Formats: sequence, structure tokens, C-alpha cells
Amino acid sequence: MHEEADVIIVGAGLAGLVAAAELVSAGRKVILLDQEPEASMGGQAFWSFGGIFLVNSPEQRRMGIKDSHDLALQDWLGSAGFDREEDCWPRRWAEAYVNFASGEKHAWLYERGIRFFPFVQWAERGGSLATDHGNSVPRFHVTWGTGPGIIEPFVRRVREGEQQGLISLRFRHRVTALSMSEGVVNGVEGDVLEPDTVSRGMASSRKVIGDFSLKAQAVIVTAGGIGGNHDLVRQNWPARLGPVPKHLISGVPDHVDGRMLEIVARNGGHLINPDRMWHYPEGIHNYASIWPLHGIRILAGPSPLWLDARGHRLPIPLFPGFDTLATLKHITTSGYDYSWFLLNDRIIKREFALSGSEQNPDLTGRNIPLVLSRVLPGIPAPVQAFKRKGTDFIVKRNLPDLVRAMNEMTEEPLIDLVELQQEIVARDREIRNPFSKDAQVMAIRGMRGYLGDRLFRVTKPHRLLDPAAGPLIAVRLSILTRKTLGGLKTDLAARVLQADDQPLPGLYAAGEIAGFGGGGMHGYRSLEGTFLGGCIFSGRTAGRAVAQAII
Repeated sequence: MHEEADVIIVGAGLAGLVAAAELVSAGRKVILLDQEPEASMGGQAFWSFGGIFLVNSPEQRRMGIKDSHDLALQDWLGSAGFDREEDCWPRRWAEAYVNFASGEKHAWLYERGIRFFPFVQWAERGGSLATDHGNSVPRFHVTWGTGPGIIEPFVRRVREGEQQGLISLRFRHRVTALSMSEGVVNGVEGDVLEPDTVSRGMASSRKVIGDFSLKAQAVIVTAGGIGGNHDLVRQNWPARLGPVPKHLISGVPDHVDGRMLEIVARNGGHLINPDRMWHYPEGIHNYASIWPLHGIRILAGPSPLWLDARGHRLPIPLFPGFDTLATLKHITTSGYDYSWFLLNDRIIKREFALSGSEQNPDLTGRNIPLVLSRVLPGIPAPVQAFKRKGTDFIVKRNLPDLVRAMNEMTEEPLIDLVELQQEIVARDREIRNPFSKDAQVMAIRGMRGYLGDRLFRVTKPHRLLDPAAGPLIAVRLSILTRKTLGGLKTDLAARVLQADDQPLPGLYAAGEIAGFGGGGMHGYRSLEGTFLGGCIFSGRTAGRAVAQAII
């Protein structure tokens, strides 16, 4: 058999780039395939905020945060809730990943030129008991350069490999089948798509102009999840998250379609935990869409009131930034698939941010003066643009006008002005004292005890209906599809396993297609900052394992 390369990698996203970089360093010859144009190199990671989960990092220590491996593992296992027989490998990957995050991860990334914003963010706080879901301490490290800054060193290494003749980049190559001989995966087959000059993330042509067949000693699949395929999202939607939403918006391009999961499963790869997924309830429609149903996630501080479709406050601890999937379930079981943030101008100035590299030009562009302007008065420019142009934003000077506009925006006028006003006035009465029985007000005061929150994320408690803090703002929130938490079952060498736990010879998987390791190292829930890190860790693992395994 003639082999065109030592290794074929399917997917030029972050996990594929990391695997390719490791193989180049080992002197292996690689063919890197992707169905999208070269402009989309780096995949979903490019669009990300660049959040990285780190434990006991120098940035944490400088902020006075006391973190440890044991505390991180406690949080991870409390969030994952592993409870299935097939969770053996996911749990092993989880333990290995926490070891990595609390060990060499920071130094390894630093060696490759990756730096972090000095103020560590506190994502997914949980709000329950110590052994339940959530981060006990801030661990969300924003990459200096956001998503583009994360992929940059790995793209550079791949380009160096290309110049050295070790890597062949083949875009517009869509894999449709694995080729096998005597039970061993020895290559891939597929379609060559016509060239397309569309910008990154935009839908590209699917016109076929040829076919291809390639052979190698090993194949690594890193082709992502199902977040752009709403049919598959709905097909795998679990009852524990409530009824399947009628309306979804997409946090990822439509080429994130799950095709490779089906292709590998047809050849014996074991797909586990397909019902585990991670979607956000704080999605808004992008007024400048790049892909179909393009949505953006609001990264809100704790002060906005989160209301269901009828204008009722969500129960404890479903405050912004606390428990993503519990909030999602509450919304879907309310009988409606949307909810509201209610806030004022003072809150939006300090507490609203938008997820994504393109929505954070200061961090993405590594612009220090622009970053420092975040602590100055005024709404950040990207947020101001959505406030002015976004179809989900309502701004009014008084509550009656705001409620009237909220009811006009939806199919049914569900919100009762008198009830909502009573709710807000009751909350506002709790502000007069430095203590309170309102759990959200207590959370706001507690969060201001952390310097990073007090400086950048949490405004001083005040009355929502204070005219000096106005105008009032309502934001309609939709459910935003994002990540596949289940995937192909893999061992700790990233080998794809069959239903009997035996490796499928010649086949490896990394990134979201493998549930970020093992077929779902997050279990049921994520601690955030773990998706990019999971791609890096599993991609590195696959690249190193293949480099050692091939002749």
C-alpha cells in the first residue's frame, strides 16, 4: 500500500492544529484536511473569547486566589456528575485534564507565547453546596489576543511544517468515508469541493468537483461537534433539559454539523453520551450575522434581574453567570423558549460583555489603552452597538413603557406591569442596608469582595428604578447552541474505542468530536474555559501518541 503521509488529520480546528504541531515536532509527515476554505483555519476557536481553565496559576496567586488540584477536582467531579457505566474513560480523562491544568499547562502555553489578561474571571459559579456544580474560585483566564491568540502559535508551527515539507494542507476536502483493510483504518476518502473565497465562518459552496482517496498509517479525526446542526441538537436533546426548544440560534457556524461522528460510528467507533450538551440561555441575535441564525452570548455580571417569559424572577441560584444548564432547564420547562434580562444603564456600563473574539477588539487586538478604558465611564463600543442596533434590546425611560415594548416584541403579551413593578420595588428595598435576605443582592455584595469583579464586572448595588441610573433596559434572550459534551469514546492515548472497549486500529480522535477526551470528560456540565483547553490537551495527547505509535 502506498502511503501519502504518516498521518492524516481530519479537521483544521484547534485540536487538529495542536496534533499537527506535535507531529511536526516529531518529524512526521502529515496531511491536514478540512472541508472549509483556508480562511476558516482554526475553526471555532478563532471566534472564542479565549477563556482557559487554569488551576493555581501565577495570575490567580497575584489576585490572592487560593486554588489547588484537590479543590479543582472536587469542583469538576461535582459538576460532571459521572453516573454511567460508560463514564469510565470520561472520568479518567477528567482526572488527567485537571492534573494538566494544575500542573504543566500554564508553563507549556507560556512557552508557546500565549499570555493572559491579569484579572482572572469567575465563570459558572454554581451557587449551591461545595460538592455540587460550579467553580469555587475564579479560574477563567482570558487569553491576551482572545481566540486568535490561542490558535496563533499552533498555526505558526503548522506553517513552519509546511515550509519544511512535513505538512500538506488540503482545504476544500470533505471526508465521506474511512478506508479500512483487515479491520485497520488506513486512510480516508471523500469529495473535493470547488474553491470558495467566502470570509471566515460564512457558508461555503458544497459543489463537488472531484474526489480523493488518501492513505496513511494513522488517522486523527478532529472535526468538531453538532452545534451548527439544529436537527441533530433536537434529536439528541435530553428530557432532563426540558422540552426541545422551538427556536434556537447558533453560536457556531453551520459547518459544525456532526458528519464525522456518523462516519466514524459506521466504521465501529463507539459514540457515547450524545445527550450531553452545553447550550447557553443568554443568546441574542447578531445584528451583523456571519453564519445562519448567528447568535452572540451575553456575559453578564450578577445585577440584571433574570425574568422568565411572564416576567417572573428566576429562582435561586439562577442568577447571571451561576448555573447555565439549570437556568436552561427552568426556561424550557416554563412553556416558552426565551427569557429576559432587566437592568439599567448603570449596570450595562459595568456588567455587560459579549462573548467572542470579534466582540472584544481591545483584548483581541492586544490594545492596552483600549482595555484600560473598560474601567472608565461609558458602555463598551460593541455592547453599545448591540444596544442601538440589536433586535433584542429595548430602552425606555420608565417601567410602563418598557413593559409595553416587551409585550409588543413577543407573540403574547405575557408580562403584567403591576406584578413586575411589585417585584422590582421589593428587590430595591433590600438595597438600603449592607445586608439582605434577597439572595441575588447578597451575591452581588459578596462578589464585590473579589478585586477582579469589583474593578471590571460588578457595579455597586443600587436601586434598579433609581432615575439617576436609567434609562431602563430589557434584553430578550434566546437559547444559543454551542458544544457537544459527548462524543467518540477514546482511551488515554486518544485511540478511538469500539463498543467492547478495544481500540479501532489506526484511528484516533481529539477535541469536541471526542467529547474533549474519552467521549465526554465534562460529564453533564462544564466549568467553562475547558473547551479550548480540552482541544489543546486532547490534540496534544493524540499527536504525541500517534508520533510514537507509527513506524
